[in-house]
Amino acid sequence: MTTFGIIGSGQAGSALARASIAAGYDVVIANSRGPQTLRGLVSELGPRARAADAAEAAAAADFAILAFPYTPNSRLPVEQLAGKVVIDNNNYMVWRDGNLPDVDAGLRTIHELRQEQIPASKVVKAFTHVQFHARSPMRVASDAIPAVLRLARPAGDPDRKALVVSSDHPDAVELVTRFYDDLGFDTVDNSPLSESWRSAPGTPMWRHHVDGQSREELIRNLQRAERSLS
Repeated sequence: MTTFGIIGSGQAGSALARASIAAGYDVVIANSRGPQTLRGLVSELGPRARAADAAEAAAAADFAILAFPYTPNSRLPVEQLAGKVVIDNNNYMVWRDGNLPDVDAGLRTIHELRQEQIPASKVVKAFTHVQFHARSPMRVASDAIPAVLRLARPAGDPDRKALVVSSDHPDAVELVTRFYDDLGFDTVDNSPLSESWRSAPGTPMWRHHVDGQSREELIRNLQRAERSLS
């Protein structure tokens, strides 16, 4: 059985753990406070989940996600993640992260910077424009469900939504495409990482991150993106 390593147990990590287990994956989850602080979450998730520290989660994973924002001095389990596909669901938020001059100038994307932090891994931008919390404002009871679960649909459903993937590694794109499909989403490949600015906050596709968009709509919105440099 495939094991998904989740490093970060906030809204994104917790919601993806639930979605992944529902799709048949095993999950090992870590946070910065230690596995003892995850007992309640793991108990809720059930027997397919276990807690570990970050290095143990990375080592146990067939593929992993870094479910927390990029910072230049992040301490990552570089050795344990070597050779593995690593999802980065981070978005560049100046109000939260401060200014990153290379990103502001268009010299790097935030995901290229993450790739530089773990050079022996295969970084892929994914899950950056689907919400991991309840819809706001809520309209009906189902809006309380995180969008990564609420918007999921089986293959062939006319209301199936699509999510972006960007990477410098084709096999990472293939893995995430299968993962998206298992979780109930189509895929639009927006590779390489240098093009990942097209799905950043404020772009045309981003305006649909609450209720999603079809594959055709997502392709059109990615093409409409214009880069704003400072």
